[in-house]
Amino acid sequence: MLRTYLIPLLAIAGVSFAIVTVVKGSRPQAAQPPVIEPPQAPFDSFVAGSGLVETSSQNIAIGSPIGAVVARVGVKVGQDVRAGEALFELDSRELRAALGEREAAVEVSERALSRLRSGTRPEMLPAARAKVLEAQTSLADQEDRLRRWEKISDPRARSEDEIARQRFAVQSAQARLAVVNSDLALLEAGSWSHDIEVAESQVRQARAAAETTRTEIERRTIRAPIDGRVLQVNVRPGEFAPAGIVQIPLIMMGSVTPLHVRVDVDENDAWRVRAGSKATAYARGNKDISTPLEFVRFEPYVIPKRSLTGESTERVDTRVLQVIFSFDGSGLPLFVGQQVDVFIEAPPIRRAEPTSSSAVQRDRQ
Repeated sequence: MLRTYLIPLLAIAGVSFAIVTVVKGSRPQAAQPPVIEPPQAPFDSFVAGSGLVETSSQNIAIGSPIGAVVARVGVKVGQDVRAGEALFELDSRELRAALGEREAAVEVSERALSRLRSGTRPEMLPAARAKVLEAQTSLADQEDRLRRWEKISDPRARSEDEIARQRFAVQSAQARLAVVNSDLALLEAGSWSHDIEVAESQVRQARAAAETTRTEIERRTIRAPIDGRVLQVNVRPGEFAPAGIVQIPLIMMGSVTPLHVRVDVDENDAWRVRAGSKATAYARGNKDISTPLEFVRFEPYVIPKRSLTGESTERVDTRVLQVIFSFDGSGLPLFVGQQVDVFIEAPPIRRAEPTSSSAVQRDRQ
């Protein structure tokens, strides 16, 4: 009895539940209000694009010309700097020691040049003249001895060997006199012009070596290339700064007066954007934060889209034309690297009129 009534009742209850579920599911769902109200385009006809705020100089990744340990960092994030201001310094103790040695070499070469230009010391001339007089006296003595040997006529008292030795002694005294006469002439003539030129070249060489070391020391001080603002500081004293291009820049900076917006315009809409077009940018998440934009230039090369917004409907397999606009960022909570929604005024799209063949087919139908 229980089975006879229970099974039909369960079947009726299941069918009723299914009918109620289908009816409720078929009712249209009320549209939920957006969490954040999207901005409204200020133009009747426009092209929309995603923009990225950047510096007007483009972001400058400051690197290091050589690999060395950082000795000092002189700036902070958000600090405004002038061109030539020191950003950070590398360890240069070894170079400073070498500079002291080369500056000493410059001093030595300069003193040697000064000595040559001053000429002969006056107190050296009397000594040189005395040596000449001594050599003359010695020569006269040797010649007198030779004459006395040659006057001896008796072969028994005369020695040919002694006469030969005396002749050699005279020649030696003559050579000695020539040497001291030459030394005196050199002292009286002063410094040779070619010696002075060589000394001057040595001074220039020493100065160039010292200047090279100073330049290497100066290269250890990394300075701001332009007036701008420090956006990132990724280096600290004691860390090793590698040379060349690094994945994370040591310091990021750029000019923020004015700021630029790089807008990606889909290649299908690129033909609609004109130079000098008006545009407006809206901050993401707050449509009340907006600013008018001023056209700067086109980047005349269409590239694959790289700056993604993260929306589910976004196309990533497209190419975009990048358009650069500028705006005054003072007083606006917009920062470099932030994405904004941009509306660019553009001419309306003309709808294609039906061709004659299409009209004939419509008449036949």
